[in-house]
Amino acid sequence: MKKEKTFHNPILSGFYPDPSICRVAEDYYMVTSSFVYYPGLPVFHSKDLVHWEQIGHCIHRTDQLDYKNCETSLGLWAPTIRYHEGIFYVINTFVSEGREAKRENYIVTAQNPAGPWSNPIFIEGADGIDPSLFFDDDGKVWYTGNFISRECLYEGHHGIYLCELDSEGFQIIGEKHFIWDGKISRGKWLEAPHIYKKDGWYYLMAAEGGTFTNHSVMMARSRRIDGEYEVCPRNPIVTHRHLSLMHEIAVVGHGDIVETQEGEWWMVLLGVRPYEGFHFNLGRETFLVPIEWQEDGWPLLKTENGLVNERERLPKLPRTVFPPQPLGDNFEESELGMIWNTVHPPVVPFYSLTEKRGYLRLYLKKEVLHEIGTPAYIGRRQQHKAFLAVAAMDFQPGREGEEAGIAALQDDRFHYSLVKTLNGGRAVVRLYQTEGAVRKLVEEAEIEAEAGIGADAASDRRADRLYLAVQGERDFYRFYYGFQERERRPIGGQMPGALLSSNTNEGFTGTYLGMYASSNGMETENYADFDWFQYWGMEE
Repeated sequence: MKKEKTFHNPILSGFYPDPSICRVAEDYYMVTSSFVYYPGLPVFHSKDLVHWEQIGHCIHRTDQLDYKNCETSLGLWAPTIRYHEGIFYVINTFVSEGREAKRENYIVTAQNPAGPWSNPIFIEGADGIDPSLFFDDDGKVWYTGNFISRECLYEGHHGIYLCELDSEGFQIIGEKHFIWDGKISRGKWLEAPHIYKKDGWYYLMAAEGGTFTNHSVMMARSRRIDGEYEVCPRNPIVTHRHLSLMHEIAVVGHGDIVETQEGEWWMVLLGVRPYEGFHFNLGRETFLVPIEWQEDGWPLLKTENGLVNERERLPKLPRTVFPPQPLGDNFEESELGMIWNTVHPPVVPFYSLTEKRGYLRLYLKKEVLHEIGTPAYIGRRQQHKAFLAVAAMDFQPGREGEEAGIAALQDDRFHYSLVKTLNGGRAVVRLYQTEGAVRKLVEEAEIEAEAGIGADAASDRRADRLYLAVQGERDFYRFYYGFQERERRPIGGQMPGALLSSNTNEGFTGTYLGMYASSNGMETENYADFDWFQYWGMEE
């Protein structure tokens, strides 16, 4: 018997949560959340649902949205992508001023999903989070979102509402219809609604249980889009809440489904890959599972064991493989590659790829990594539990307080930074640990003494080459520096990986690895030049 061919989950590894998908002929497009990172809302393209290439971002101009002062788990939440009559639509929640405070829902549009995307159109009166759009056969445009119940019978008592939108201005027409109240199943944090039409039924899919240990995907249906929805008797249709927290994939939920041109149905959804103590540094990742409609008209997760698995059968689509994502960057291009993000949009630019060709120049900013702001930090997602990242840096601090190097970042409160700076007029390498927004020195090493370079010789050069590295091994990180490309001098010993776990910071993001420069509050014209940054995922 011929063995069925499989693919490996997740299809997007690292911090790519809350996926949404749509199909246009034989092409598939997907977006995910990005929270405070910029550019925001990455857009992906695929031909076979398994191999994806990033083609752009929905938020790619600093004047589109102002979220420069949001904490890391605020910003851009849970987008939905849809296509209708030649136009791509992405609807999204912008959260600022605290998770339960200001929430605004908006739409951006594009003729080409690679961009450019329009400025946001905010929908007045559209409260709640995780909005979605549905274009009905009669030309009407419908909005679905979640609400906190006015009764609020218990913590997390939410529901789903529906309203019609003006097809040109995207503003609410008429009344809101409350179509699913979580008290039916006493569910908590009902959110992430999507509507689909099939065989005369309107199907409403939603997430329930919160994006943590009780996460799940639920389903309901109605003959009328604004009618009374009956709840699927087999709910939840996808969940791992009944499994050990240390199952290979956990907290699955927040899905979106698509029908292929071959008539198959597939769901993209988020999940995490935990390690010891139920920590997950990679954040919420994007997984793919097959769905099958049963005789009673309800969908069923169609895997061998009814779970989201690391190995799954391939969709019945021609395999189309795109060039792999670069392992690193030599900074030879005039623009940063799509793997790179800043923390908040850099309204005032702090880097250059042209001042010194073949280098990324980071200008030292007064902002620091351990406070909310827009520090001079450019990072990429950690995408493997085991990895090695190395950067080549030329930097000569001009005075004490100036520093530059690399940082492994969960947010402003939890991160590691390995930097070159001055202490008593002598160049040193320092490893810092920031926990609960408190920064402390782990270890310091004097550069000239260890490198065998005299202080006078060092001062004659504008920049000293230093190689900085971080190696991850599931539940710990090790940091290194060196004066030759392959030299690894350890500093700080074995540092706990749990510091960078999403459940340590109680946030929705994942670990970033990147380059950092700061003057720690002082005015300066100094900068650090990075020749290259390389990243390798390793087998565990």
